[in-house]
Amino acid sequence: MAESLVIIPTYKEKENIENIIRKVFSLKEAFHVLIIDDNSPDGTADIVRDLLKEFPEQLFLETRKGKLGLGTAYIHGFKWALRRDYQYIFEMDADFSHNPEDLPRLYYACAKEGYDLAIGSRYINGVNVVNWPMGRVLMSYYASAYVRIVTRMKVRDTTAGFKCYRREVLEAINLDKIKFTGYAFQIEMKFLTWKLGYKIKEISIIFTDRTQGVSKMSKGIFKEAVLGVIKLRLRSIFRTPRKFQGSNI
Repeated sequence: MAESLVIIPTYKEKENIENIIRKVFSLKEAFHVLIIDDNSPDGTADIVRDLLKEFPEQLFLETRKGKLGLGTAYIHGFKWALRRDYQYIFEMDADFSHNPEDLPRLYYACAKEGYDLAIGSRYINGVNVVNWPMGRVLMSYYASAYVRIVTRMKVRDTTAGFKCYRREVLEAINLDKIKFTGYAFQIEMKFLTWKLGYKIKEISIIFTDRTQGVSKMSKGIFKEAVLGVIKLRLRSIFRTPRKFQGSNI
């Protein structure tokens, strides 16, 4: 059994899902893939079910009743992974904005270099974003700067969603207490990892905006991130994060 699991949440990703799964399985390193589909009306889950016949020991599908948010999808996937023997758990988008060929680089940082969280970073080495309008690039870049100022977290790409966790990190965070669901979820998980003293490495990647399908970005998600950062900072002032002593399984 592979020790690495790539979690890919989906909602209306029929144009991308088969290609992204096949790309991950074409890599030299062994990765399993867990798709968490939020009842996509376009048949995304049906495409995955067909692929399950071809990859019965590498590919897994969890379906949910509706669009419940990115953060809850990943928490569902984290708990699924922790119930099994996965040591390295990845987050990755379905739309090829994250290049699957970078998965081994994230794995190497955790498995070989001793880091606890590896982040595929757009901003650790300049600005590496392709196909975004300048307004969105500036918004994302300065949003990360804002997060660093408020939280004092030493991470350049605070909203990045391409990551590898060592199992121990996810066991140490009380996943039932995670408050946010959109980009703020990504910030909260990094913030808690950092506050708990785990070692974080940012690895420069090139982020390429989707060419197929529709972006799930919304004003509500952005607002949650802006306000959520302040809540995170205030909460940490009055209550120091401690490693979770219970069970996320």
